[in-house]
Amino acid sequence: MQDALWIALALVLVLGGLMPAINPQGWRRMFTQLLQLDDQQIRKVGLLSMVLGLVLLWGLQALS
Repeated sequence: MQDALWIALALVLVLGGLMPAINPQGWRRMFTQLLQLDDQQIRKVGLLSMVLGLVLLWGLQALS
């Protein structure tokens, strides 16, 4: 179980680094737009991301 947690963390870091590595100007533009959102909008994006991740995990677990 602990190995899976480290693998998941490593994948988060790899996927998080893709956009700035591939398209730094686009990443900077997106980040600037995110800074202009209010806290409630950012919170909604974070919650939506968590729900989508949980649904994906549930679906993958159901397939195995």
